[in-house]
Amino acid sequence: MKLKTNSGAKKRFRVKKSGKIKRKKQGLRHLMILSQSKNQKRHLRKGTYVHAADAKRIHRLLPNG
Repeated sequence: MKLKTNSGAKKRFRVKKSGKIKRKKQGLRHLMILSQSKNQKRHLRKGTYVHAADAKRIHRLLPNG
C-alpha cells in the first residue's frame, strides 16, 4: 500500500534540503492582528523552524517530502 501525505500537514509545513521543517508563525489572523504593533507583525511574517522534538512526528505525516 502506498504511503499517503497528510493533506493538512502539506499545507502547513515545508521540508528544506537540510531536512529541517519550516512553518509559519501564528498570530496574524482575524482580530489578533489589530492589537499588535507594526514591529510585532513584521516579525510574525517571517517563518521559523519546527522544534526538533516535534520534527519526527511531522516527518511521519510527510513521507514523500
